[in-house]
Amino acid sequence: MKFDSNLAWKQAVAAIMANRDVLLALSGVFFLLPSLAFSLFFPQPEPSAGMSVDQISKMTGDYYMSALPGMIPMAILQAAGTLGLLTLLTDRTRPTVGDAIKQGFAGTIPYFLAQLILGAVLGIGGGLLMAIALASGSKALIALLAIPLLVFAVYAAIKTSLVGPVIAVDGERNPIAALKRSWALTKGNSVRIAAFFILVAIAFLIVMMLIMGVFGSLASLAMGAQAGEIVSSVIAAAMGALMSLCFAAIMAATHRQLAGPSAEAVSAPFE
Repeated sequence: MKFDSNLAWKQAVAAIMANRDVLLALSGVFFLLPSLAFSLFFPQPEPSAGMSVDQISKMTGDYYMSALPGMIPMAILQAAGTLGLLTLLTDRTRPTVGDAIKQGFAGTIPYFLAQLILGAVLGIGGGLLMAIALASGSKALIALLAIPLLVFAVYAAIKTSLVGPVIAVDGERNPIAALKRSWALTKGNSVRIAAFFILVAIAFLIVMMLIMGVFGSLASLAMGAQAGEIVSSVIAAAMGALMSLCFAAIMAATHRQLAGPSAEAVSAPFE
């Protein structure tokens, strides 16, 4: 069937508005608080003027290694939160909020395994091609291969974007089967889905940058640079949580439209 992005957006907004108190609370617990804690306890270093590419790369690598103890639990919480929201927004069995959270945590292992499998396939295939290009020493060949590899990576991400709903709603626990199911559901609609997701993401980023710029600057002028950074971190975490909720609702609506569950599952208040 032809994907209708306008319908998916309307259904996503309707689902959020009908249950905004519960959804916002869950988003705060699973997205806002972990992101805010991570940004405050593991602030990203700023490269200084005159640093070489190698120095910046080393600084970035050292940062992510030191931040790994915080990244792992945050990733688990956000994955469980996403799957829990998807369960609430799409599951026809009408689970309670507690049941949805339990199902969210239960689905994190196959969800991460699916992401690892996809990453391994892309990494191995793309790595071999880039290794051949690098061995040739031709900058033109490297550039020629980099562009299609990037395009294919985006394409694969769109094709597998419904892995979350497949695991949370369809109950699929086999990561390979979940990847295949998502690939099949998006068949013939990849460009429409990609355009829809990209437009929503761009809109959120623009709003986020505007709000952070205005309120961060005001806080810096009124209370100092450190206060401005804290305010910016809070706004970024809040907008990130709202964006995660929005995309969960969008993925739920997209899955429901392409897989064909009943429309009533996302419109009534949760228990």
